[in-house]
Amino acid sequence: QLPLVESGGGLVHPGGSLRLTCAATGSSLKFHAVGWFRRVPGKEREGVACISSSGANIKYVDSVRGRFSISRDDENGTVYLHVSDVKPDDTAVYYCAATFSPGDRSRLCPLTTSGFGAWGQGTQVTVSS
Repeated sequence: QLPLVESGGGLVHPGGSLRLTCAATGSSLKFHAVGWFRRVPGKEREGVACISSSGANIKYVDSVRGRFSISRDDENGTVYLHVSDVKPDDTAVYYCAATFSPGDRSRLCPLTTSGFGAWGQGTQVTVSS
């Protein structure tokens, strides 16, 4: 499996911003669809955003649309989640996930956990004043 690592989490004030990074250790996220998910203790893991391997297809969950932005840098093999105007409800462990999606799967962009086979360990984002 692709070894994924998330970074960039931390403590942020309401209304603030962060940039989360997803990277594949010793490899690249090129040709992979990538999703960002988050989990709050006691709740199911929630899909937040995804980007297809081509970058042409992007989706967001309604609660973050307009505040979060997902992007990819295939030259460096990384995917970012720009988190802005954060709210206390955004507090969660954020995970990135990837699935190999070349060629005719290049528009694949699932927001479900079943759509991905490789997962990172997560990075904590805490929104608090």
